Amino acid sequence: MSAPPTGVLAQLMRQAAQDGADLVTLRAVAEEAGEQAATRALARAGLSDEAARADLAELRGLLAAWRDAKRGAWAAVFAWIGRAAVAVLLAGIAVRLGWKDWP
Repeated sequence: MSAPPTGVLAQLMRQAAQDGADLVTLRAVAEEAGEQAATRALARAGLSDEAARADLAELRGLLAAWRDAKRGAWAAVFAWIGRAAVAVLLAGIAVRLGWKDWP
């Protein structure tokens, strides 16, 4: 059994139950209202047609590609920072060992 509903919907359901309405009917009405609201929200967002599933799949693919590219860019930045640090370290070692005196 699900948890009791809270908020305005719960108050309305309690009020209707006190007035003699059947709780099962009230839950069915609430479920239908939720489905209609979801359908309306999808229509307003332009996702109510048959191509919506493919559009969302494509958007997910683009988002995944963007995340991969961003991760790759950060990896490249850190790799270049690491290479620069090693180059500076090697230059420091060469100067310490007297690089100017080498033939």
